[in-house]
Amino acid sequence: MSLTRENVAKVAKLARIRLEDSELDAMKEEINGILTWIDQLQQVNTDNIAAFTDQLEQDLPERQDIISDGNIVDQILANAPEKAHGMFAVPKVVE
Repeated sequence: MSLTRENVAKVAKLARIRLEDSELDAMKEEINGILTWIDQLQQVNTDNIAAFTDQLEQDLPERQDIISDGNIVDQILANAPEKAHGMFAVPKVVE
């Protein structure tokens, strides 16, 4: 399969890619090279090749989903410009 300048211009238009007339020939050659490479890949016999998948069933270690403040509230708030009731204090945004 080989593309023409008109095919490249149509694809560029559909993809909303602006190509100048001087760029069409270079793009045509590049796309035709890619299509040639794809044709070569399609000719490879893969009948006796198993699909590549992860063959190992792996169970990842899980940790308990426990909510905690980390017991470092004072360290977290140490650099806060303002704090109140163990939390960051920020100016009121909505009135």
